[in-house]
Amino acid sequence: MPAIRRSALTVSTALLCAAASLPAAAATCAERPVTARGDPSRFETFAKANARGNWRAKVRAMPTLGAPYANFNKALAADYRCSAKDGQHTCVAMGHPCRD
Repeated sequence: MPAIRRSALTVSTALLCAAASLPAAAATCAERPVTARGDPSRFETFAKANARGNWRAKVRAMPTLGAPYANFNKALAADYRCSAKDGQHTCVAMGHPCRD
């Protein structure tokens, strides 16, 4: 193996190892979870979407959090609690709001 090729391979390997050892960017999350209830719906999927929308609105309205924290997909321990009664599903969305 020529010296230039070996040197390039060594440098590439060193850079790859250095990049792999860098810590991932940690998200900043709220200490307490936020919960929000959605309106009843005949379909659980719609009830979850409504609860999630209310959760986002509630987080955006909080002075200590606001819009940067309002992504339910980034929330820590994000989950739903749903129940059905008389053919109507009602869900509560909960999670610790996080931002990048």
